[in-house]
Amino acid sequence: MKEQDLKVLEDKLWAAADKMRGAVSVSDYKFIVLGLIFLKYISDSFEERYKELVEEGYGLEEEKDSYTEKNIFYVPKNARWEYLVEHSKDNNIGEIIDDALTLIEKDNTSLKNVLPKDYNSPTMRNVNLGELIDLFTNIKVGTKDAIEKDILGRIYEYFLGQFAKNELQKGGEFYTPACLVRTMVECIEPYQGRVYDPACGSGGMFIQSLKFVQEHQGNINNISIYGQEKNPTTWRLAKMNLAIRSLNGDLGKYAADTFTEDLHKDLKADFVLANPPFNMEWDVDKVSKDPRWKYGLAPKGNANYAWLQHMISKLSQNGKMACILANGSLSAGGQEGEIRKKLLENDLVDCIISMPTNLFYTVTVPCSIWIINRNKKQKGYTLFINASNMGTMVTRKLRELSKEDILKIADTYHNYQNDTNYEDVLGYCKKAKLEEIKSNDYVLTPGRYVGVKEQESDDIPLEEKMEKLTKDLSKQFDESHKLEEEIKKNLKAIGYDI
Repeated sequence: MKEQDLKVLEDKLWAAADKMRGAVSVSDYKFIVLGLIFLKYISDSFEERYKELVEEGYGLEEEKDSYTEKNIFYVPKNARWEYLVEHSKDNNIGEIIDDALTLIEKDNTSLKNVLPKDYNSPTMRNVNLGELIDLFTNIKVGTKDAIEKDILGRIYEYFLGQFAKNELQKGGEFYTPACLVRTMVECIEPYQGRVYDPACGSGGMFIQSLKFVQEHQGNINNISIYGQEKNPTTWRLAKMNLAIRSLNGDLGKYAADTFTEDLHKDLKADFVLANPPFNMEWDVDKVSKDPRWKYGLAPKGNANYAWLQHMISKLSQNGKMACILANGSLSAGGQEGEIRKKLLENDLVDCIISMPTNLFYTVTVPCSIWIINRNKKQKGYTLFINASNMGTMVTRKLRELSKEDILKIADTYHNYQNDTNYEDVLGYCKKAKLEEIKSNDYVLTPGRYVGVKEQESDDIPLEEKMEKLTKDLSKQFDESHKLEEEIKKNLKAIGYDI
């Protein structure tokens, strides 16, 4: 299937699935649809493996090890897609789906308490589950070409994005726009090692890391995934998202608050990628004595610097991290300003990238990417990149960065790091010494350092500009006068003589 054909398929599937939603909220409906997509995927994988076993002369349908050894979930007979299709028009189809998911969890311990078993709930009475099953039945995923292109994985990710766009969440609570994640991944290049996300949402950081490795001909077995998520339903989405890609990740045995119940206490990660909730309150009193707050205690009303320090505490000796934070974190004073000062004096801040507005589906505020590096190549310096004018408005409310935009940012960072072909560009990037940052009260807003790009001269003489302006104004006056005369004429015709 060609890329264009896949996009058409995604659009058609979304339009059809969204039409079936009825009176059910997007928040509830997304788990129903994504749960079915997941069920279709594991059923197809099982069927494909079963056919392989038959061709090999085994046909051991009930031999679970023949499937698990290939990282394929075992699917009992009454949980397979063909069984659901047979019963898709039954009045109790919701109950049949819930039973199927229960059977799958029973036979696959890694999926315990992960799958959404709400298809028989009262809220789903308005959803035509039979039509949803029919909709996904026709997706061709059994061919080698389809598997290679990760078609179901692509559809899952596309639907996640569409649900995020249609659901009023604060700053992308369960989904970070792909162009932002790609920018972070291209900058810190997680080829191999331990990758950690302490606020992993639906797992988008991990998926983009996987894609980065594949695009650079790396081995996905060389990365290990660790994550944590506070919201139980979002944690389930992440577990399913990884399973669709056959990724084994440690997201903890359950959902939990990263600050008060750190599920990866002993982890030292090579890479950290995160988009934590912006400016959130946190339970500082419960963990005020925790050694993670090495550079100071973030205020109760804003956890931005608690997130930063938590992530820094997880970095290995040569570890690197990219984190999205609200722009206020760059210049906040008080306790936050003191922590920022210590991070800079300990030479941890490698790069700050200011991003444009409208990148998130539901909030317009701009954000920044912090790149923290335990072992900076450019000691005593911080790179500032102003990318606030990049990207294209793809809808009235949404902006996206192009592949060229992303690579320009990443190349600028890599050239600075390696001290090759790097030079400051007025209005775009600046390599600043700690002394200069100190003279700016440790404020990290890129605009303070990169300056303003000079306006290009158009070399048109002033006399010529004035002549053109006079002609334009004269033309506008004539048109206005004609319009006025036309209005008077029309008014006179109906008895109003002005």
